[in-house]
Amino acid sequence: MSERATLARSAAFASIGVAAVLISLKTWATVRTGSAAMMGSLADSSLDLLASMVTLVGVWIAAQPADRDHRFGHGKAEAVAAMIQVLLIAISAAAIAFRSIDDLVSGARVTAATDGIYVSLFAILATLGLLAWQRFVIARTRSVAIRTDFVHYQSDLLLNLAVIAALALDQYAGLSGADPLFGLAIAAWLIWGAYRSGTEAIDHLMDREWDEAKRQRFVAAAAEHHELSNLHDLRTRTAGNRDFVQFHVDMPARMTVGEAHDILEKVEEDLCRRFPDTELLIHIDPRGHVDEPDNPLAEENEFAKLEKRP
Repeated sequence: MSERATLARSAAFASIGVAAVLISLKTWATVRTGSAAMMGSLADSSLDLLASMVTLVGVWIAAQPADRDHRFGHGKAEAVAAMIQVLLIAISAAAIAFRSIDDLVSGARVTAATDGIYVSLFAILATLGLLAWQRFVIARTRSVAIRTDFVHYQSDLLLNLAVIAALALDQYAGLSGADPLFGLAIAAWLIWGAYRSGTEAIDHLMDREWDEAKRQRFVAAAAEHHELSNLHDLRTRTAGNRDFVQFHVDMPARMTVGEAHDILEKVEEDLCRRFPDTELLIHIDPRGHVDEPDNPLAEENEFAKLEKRP
C-alpha cells in the first residue's frame, strides 16, 4: 500500500507540474493569437490543474488504512475524485463551446498563429511524457483517479493537434470559420471523454459487479477446491484498487467449526494469491440448507454454470 500510494502521488504531482507549465504558456499564446481553440486549450489545462489537485487529494485519502468509521478502507475516495474531474471537464467543454459559437457568429480571426503552434507542439511533448509515467503508475496501482486523469490527458493530445490545425487553417489557409469549428469539435470530444471517465467511477460508487469473465475465472478457481459445493450468493465489487468478494458454500453439516475453518483458510489463501488485493468473506451453510428459496440471485449455484468442474 505504501508503494502504491507513493506511485499514485508521484503521478498526481507530475500532472500538476505539467498543467502549471502549460497554463503559463497557453495564457501567453491565447493573448497573442486571440484563438478560440487556443482559449479552449487554456481552459482545459486550467481545469487539468484543478482536476490533478483533486486527484492528489483523492489518492491520498484512498491510501489511508481502514479505521473505525471506514472498516472497508477509503478506496472510494478515488471514485469521488474522478467524478469531480468529470464535472470539471464538462464545465470546460461548455465554456469552450460558448466561446466558439460566439466567434463563429462574429467572424473573429486569429493572429500570430506561429506562436500558438509552437506552444501546442511543446504541450504535445510534455503530455506524451506525462502519459508514459501515468501508464506505468496505473499498471502498478490500478488507480481509478489516475486512470481518469490519463484519459483526460490522452484527449489533450488530440486537442493540441486540433489547435495547430485550427490556427494554420484560419491564418494561413484563410478559412475564417476553422478556429471556432475546431473549438466546437474540442468541446464535443471533452464531453465524450467525461462520459467515458465517469462510467468507471460510477461503477465503483454503485458497487457494480465484476464483469462476467472475471466472475467466471474466480468461480473456476474456487471450483478447484473439491471440499466446497454449491457456491451461491456470490457478490463482488471494486473500490479503488481493492476488490471485495463474498459467497456462501455448502459443507457437511457434521463437520466441526475447526475443520471447516482449516479448509477455508487454504481456500482463501489460494484465491487471494490468484486475485491480489482482494478481501474475501466466505459463509458456510450446512449441506442442503436453503437461505432464500424465492431469491435466485442468492440461491443460484455458480459451480453449475461451469462447462466442466476442474
